[in-house]
Amino acid sequence: MTKYVAAVDQGTTSTRFMIFDHEGKVVGIDQKEHEQIYPKPGWVEHNPMEIWERCKEVMNGALAKYKLELKDLAAIGVTNQRETTVVWEKATGKPVYNAIVWQDTRTDTICNDLAKDGGQDRFRTKVGLPLATYFSGPKIKWILDNVPGVRAKAEKGEVLFGNIDTWVIWNLTGGPSGGAHVTDVSNASRTMLMNLETLDWDPDMLKVMGIPRAMLPAVKASSEVYGSVGGVPVSGDLGDQQAALFGQTCFSPGEAKNTYGTGCFMLLNTGTKPVQSKNGLLTTLGYKIGDQPAVYCLEGSIAITGALVQWLRDNLRMFDFSKHVEDYASAVPDSGGIYIVPAFSGLFAPYWKSNARGAILGLTRFINKGHIARAALEATAYQTREVLDAMNADSGVALTALKVDGGMVYNNTLMQFQADILGVPVIRPVVAETTALGAAYAAGLAVGYWKAVEDLRVNWGKDKEWDPKMDANTRADLYKGWKKAVTRTFDWVE
Repeated sequence: MTKYVAAVDQGTTSTRFMIFDHEGKVVGIDQKEHEQIYPKPGWVEHNPMEIWERCKEVMNGALAKYKLELKDLAAIGVTNQRETTVVWEKATGKPVYNAIVWQDTRTDTICNDLAKDGGQDRFRTKVGLPLATYFSGPKIKWILDNVPGVRAKAEKGEVLFGNIDTWVIWNLTGGPSGGAHVTDVSNASRTMLMNLETLDWDPDMLKVMGIPRAMLPAVKASSEVYGSVGGVPVSGDLGDQQAALFGQTCFSPGEAKNTYGTGCFMLLNTGTKPVQSKNGLLTTLGYKIGDQPAVYCLEGSIAITGALVQWLRDNLRMFDFSKHVEDYASAVPDSGGIYIVPAFSGLFAPYWKSNARGAILGLTRFINKGHIARAALEATAYQTREVLDAMNADSGVALTALKVDGGMVYNNTLMQFQADILGVPVIRPVVAETTALGAAYAAGLAVGYWKAVEDLRVNWGKDKEWDPKMDANTRADLYKGWKKAVTRTFDWVE
């Protein structure tokens, strides 16, 4: 029987298990959503036990659907929503609190207090990140400060921290009975606690945040064997955006991809040396294969893209299914002069303003449902343009085409507008679910299923390309309007 490789892709709104063959083609898939918990404005939580249940369900579901067994897999990789923070009891595997999701803004006060001495970029050269509610470090501190008894247990090593990758791998490889407590460089670089040079936890950062080292996982390569489940090696671990970069085979410096999901994330491979951003981007780890040198990236993170469409669907009940946004958007020739700035949880790159809030600007009586749907899609494209401009400025390399992936890349209206507002071609690969593919690639490389990253390039194939059709003056005018709209959302929260 041909062996396959698979990946657990644990995302912000759902979990899936995908099985791939040697050519990188999808052999099997199962997917399930989990609950989004909003205890207060700006707070977003998940139930870690529910997430682990979903992982087991989709693994069993995908194997059963395609009449496969665990033993048909050569390796399993894990990819995950990044920065979402779980703290749990080592002895029981029970979380001490719900997972605090990357979008959550409750750590605003912690970040502001830390920024009083040295500003928002106080730790940027060391960890590559500004002080922002996005990252795991302040979330861990919040749990230690606010959940009774947890700090004392953390000092004794009785509770463990992990981003979702760590939580899933620990449970997969045995949980309380000797599960591997590990993370990889890509996920560790999203905590504000990892030193970009040493690729290990930074003692000064732990001290500043008041986080005991005893609760932290070991930092490993993105592709190595961490443990096993049912005799199958668990051997790949990448944060979702880095996994997409890997799945898009962006292995050379200067290659970039943009993933359109709940949020939008553009990553540019900058090679084996970290590049510090002067334009509001993050310096992050791309991946590390075994004992090869680590590869760094510049990243532009946008908090709300697909989540804006979900908001139209769930909160405003504009349509029943997210895919219907395109039907409304394509019924009008443009957005009627309105802009939607979806700063629901502040603005990420390149602004890093957690006190911004969302707005719809330019409303007139002329505006209908179609214009709102179209403006929601255009908001994703404008935010991507801002990040691309920052990347070009930081890297000194003008991007000539953009590789795209994720759920929204099947929306032709969005992809055409994206090409128009960027002025460069936008290219979708045959396998657009590159996040799971990247984690499967990392797992397969670790066990010799693929020999080297160059073997993976041959698997990449172009499915569709959108070329810019908009004239330069229209592009400039629309973008100028967007820039004006964004500034109106700054400093909304006092």
